[in-house]
Amino acid sequence: MTDEAVTSPSRRALIGWGGAGLALGAAAAGGTAAALGGGDGDTTRTVADSGAAVPFYGAHQAGIATAVQDRLHFAAFDVTTDDRDALIAMLKEWTKAAARMTQGHSVGGGAVSDLAEAPPDDTGEALGLKASRLTLTIGFGPGLFEDKKGKDRFGLAGRRPKALIDLPAFPGDNLDAARSDGDLCVQACADDPQVAVHAIRNLARIGMGTVAIRWSQLGFGKTSSTTPEAQTPRNMMGFKDGTRNISGTDAAALKKHVWVGQKAGPDWLVGGSYLVARRIRMHIETWDRTSLKEQEDIFGRDKGEGAPYGKQRERDEPNLKAMLPDAHVRLAHPDSNGGARLLRRGYSFTDGTDGLGRLDAGLFFLAYQHDVRDGFVPVQRSLARLDALNEYIQHVGSALFAVPPGVRDKDDWWGRALFS
Repeated sequence: MTDEAVTSPSRRALIGWGGAGLALGAAAAGGTAAALGGGDGDTTRTVADSGAAVPFYGAHQAGIATAVQDRLHFAAFDVTTDDRDALIAMLKEWTKAAARMTQGHSVGGGAVSDLAEAPPDDTGEALGLKASRLTLTIGFGPGLFEDKKGKDRFGLAGRRPKALIDLPAFPGDNLDAARSDGDLCVQACADDPQVAVHAIRNLARIGMGTVAIRWSQLGFGKTSSTTPEAQTPRNMMGFKDGTRNISGTDAAALKKHVWVGQKAGPDWLVGGSYLVARRIRMHIETWDRTSLKEQEDIFGRDKGEGAPYGKQRERDEPNLKAMLPDAHVRLAHPDSNGGARLLRRGYSFTDGTDGLGRLDAGLFFLAYQHDVRDGFVPVQRSLARLDALNEYIQHVGSALFAVPPGVRDKDDWWGRALFS
């Protein structure tokens, strides 16, 4: 990264991560002139390049209502110390570093300095790259409040939000403990993959001795959009995903479904949200041998236009009764779930093979909501029991985090209200 704010796209952002990134990224082509949301999520401005910087300070954290970027590096951390002061000091340093990196600046004194005998403050792989709309969003997991042995390491047990539950086991889950949970998480989104990876790498370096990465996930080809005026992206199954997603400019919907309100509390979380992260493996080789008609029956939409059954255009109001009872859209629709809506920010992934000649590929599902108890949990219970899509997918990783409100100014820091 440079020492000045930057506004033009990098070559790497346009090339992407090889062929797979190009193939799925093409689905969102034409959406580069998107609405760029600031930290408060209430105002947007049109930008025509992916090198722009997203404001870091605001009432809400950036990376939630912000226009979804092309790339993801998500990391969950375990806190490896019982020293509360050390954890607070790290969170303050993380906040300073995040504020600089999101604006296109190097961390601290940068990657090159006169102190050649000491390690540099910045790892340097983003030198010369643009901000690329980088956002960094932090969340706090149940283990930060009380570990699995019931120990209250940081005096926070009494401040655990009631909605920060241990997610129930859903039918069909095959969760890998090594890819689940975490005391902290950081979601790094950017239009340049190296910018996102650089951000997580530097936070992990700063946190060494206080936290350690538990698991991480790279993502490409966004599968949801918070800018409904842009073309809806497609998932690895070839279907448009997130047609009815909450818009980043819909203040009323964000207030109702995403932001934690005064009455919901606790006070330190007001203006924040809850994040569900689910790693969903797709059996794409089996899917690819399934007829087009069956694929469309399973989703309840046509594959080309994305129109709901019996309709002509993607955004036509669906007739749920025209779909099969186990169609994915019918089961996931708000009308089938008491009006529950989630703000989705998922990404596709491919992580090599499973050792049996099949791609380890699928959807890294990310969803924000004001309360999982009347949001993700009832919706997923319905899908897990009835969804025809279950024949082709399996949930293999899971985590839940409480996402605090935004950092207000240079004197504020991630988690200040929680630890105060």
